[in-house]
Amino acid sequence: MSTLPSADAPFPSARTARLRDALLAAAFTADGLLELLGAPAYAALARSETVPALRATRGDGPLETLVRLFLLQRSVPAARAAAALPLEDCLADGWLVRDGDAVRASVDVRPYGGPEGQDWWIVSDLGCAVGGAGGIAGGGAGPAGIDRSELVLGVGGASTTLAGITVRTPVGSALDLGTGSGIQALHAAQHAGRVTATDLNPRALRFARLTLALSGAPEADLRQGSLFEPVAGETYDLIVSNPPFVISPGARLTYRDGGMGGDDLCRTLVSQAADRLNDGGYCQLLANWQHVEGEDWRERLSSWVPAGCDAWIVQREVQDVAQYAELWLRDAGDHRASPEEYAARYDAWLAEFEERRTKGVGFGWITLRKSGAERPSVIAEEWPHPVEQPLGESIRAHFERQEFLRTHDDAALLEARFRLAPEVVQEQVGLPGAEDPEHVVLRQNRGMRRATKVDTVGAGFAGVCDGTLGAGRILDAIAQLVGEDPVLLRDRTPEAIRLLVEQGFLTPEG
Repeated sequence: MSTLPSADAPFPSARTARLRDALLAAAFTADGLLELLGAPAYAALARSETVPALRATRGDGPLETLVRLFLLQRSVPAARAAAALPLEDCLADGWLVRDGDAVRASVDVRPYGGPEGQDWWIVSDLGCAVGGAGGIAGGGAGPAGIDRSELVLGVGGASTTLAGITVRTPVGSALDLGTGSGIQALHAAQHAGRVTATDLNPRALRFARLTLALSGAPEADLRQGSLFEPVAGETYDLIVSNPPFVISPGARLTYRDGGMGGDDLCRTLVSQAADRLNDGGYCQLLANWQHVEGEDWRERLSSWVPAGCDAWIVQREVQDVAQYAELWLRDAGDHRASPEEYAARYDAWLAEFEERRTKGVGFGWITLRKSGAERPSVIAEEWPHPVEQPLGESIRAHFERQEFLRTHDDAALLEARFRLAPEVVQEQVGLPGAEDPEHVVLRQNRGMRRATKVDTVGAGFAGVCDGTLGAGRILDAIAQLVGEDPVLLRDRTPEAIRLLVEQGFLTPEG
C-alpha cells in the first residue's frame, strides 16, 4: 500500500517549507520546466509522451533530478536526490521512499503557475496528472495497490477551465466542493478570508492539504462528506465545484462518477446552491447534462435554477452517446480489458442512455448569483467558440449588466450613459464596390469574443458611446444626421441597446 507524505504535521511544517525552497532553488516551476524541456517536450508531456522529456533530463542537475522523480516517476540515486532537495526530510515525511540505493517519489508533484505569477505545486497520485508518465494509473489498479476508485487526480483541462471562469473579487468565505487535489482551494485562498474544502474521498483531503502546504497557502478547513452535507447550515460568498459529473452506469470511480442517476448530481448541486450562498454570492461549477429526447436542453437546465438566483449556463460542447461512452471507457482503461468485457461495459452505458432517452451529453459551466430578484435573469446558451481566459471578470460584469437591465425601463435606459467595451471592432459585409454594406458586424476581441449584427444606426450609436452623453441625446443627434424622426428612433432603439448591453458590447457608466 502506498504511503502519502505526512499531512498531520503542524501547518505548514518547517520541513515542507524547506522542500518548497529547494524546488524554487532548482527552478522546478512552470517556467523552469518550459525552459529545460523546450516547447516540444513540454507539450509531449501533456499527451502522456515521456521520451522527449527523458532525453531532456539526461543531465544530473537538480532540475533534471526533480523532473525525473516527480513527473517521470523514475528512481534516481539517493546521492543525486540529496543534491536536489532535503533528502532526509523528504524520506521522513514520505515524499520519497527508498528503492535500494536509489529513491523514488510517492506522489506526483507538478509545478503550476498562479494567476499573478506565483509558483505553486499540485500534489496528486502518481500517474494521475494530465501529462503523467503513464496516463491515469495506466488504466488498471492505482499506484502501489491503491484502489482506483480512491485515486486523486492532478490538474487537467476541467480544473484550469473552472479556475479561469471563477469570479475573483475579494470575499469573506469560499467553499471548494469536491476539492480533489486542492487546486480550486489554492486559488480561493488568494482572495477569500477563509476557505472550506470538502470531498467524499478522505485521500483527496490529504492531497489538498499537501498542495496548500507545499504552495505556501493558508490552511483550509477540510471536511469529508458528500455534496453540501459537510457544511449543512453554513453559507458562503463563493462556491466553486469541479464535481464528479460524468454520467455513467454505476459509481465505479469516485473522482469522476457522482453515484446518482443521469445528471442528477449536477442538478442537485445547482438546485441546493441558493441555501448555501450569502446574498450577492456566486456558485460556479462545471457540469455534464443530458440532452433528452423531446426536451429543449436550455429549458431543462433553466428549471434547475433555484428561486432568487440569476444564472448563466454556457454549453461548450456536445457529444453523442457513443462518443461519450467511448471517452470514459478509455478513461477507465476498459479498452485494455478483454473484448467481451469491453463490449459488455459499452453496452451497459448505451442501455443506460436508452433508458433515460438520452441522445447526447453536453458539457459546460454554470454560474449562479444569489440576487434575490423577483424576475431573475436566466440565460442558457451554446457557445462552442474560442474564449479568452481568464473569464472571471467578464462573468462578474455579465451579472452586473443583467442587474442594470432589470432595474432600468426604456425611459431610464435612454437617460443612461454607456461606454463601448475595449477592443470592439466593426466589420462591414457586402459586395465589392457597393455603396452601402449589406450588414455591419460588431466583434469583441476580448472575453467571450462575441459578434453581433447591427444596422447603421446601431453601429453609429455604439461608435460614439464614450460615457459622456446619454443614450437619448446620442439618438437625437443620429436622427438629425440621417433625417429620421427622433421620437420614432427613440421608440425602436432600446431593444437593440439592451442586446448590446446584455452581450457586453456596451457597459453602463456611473
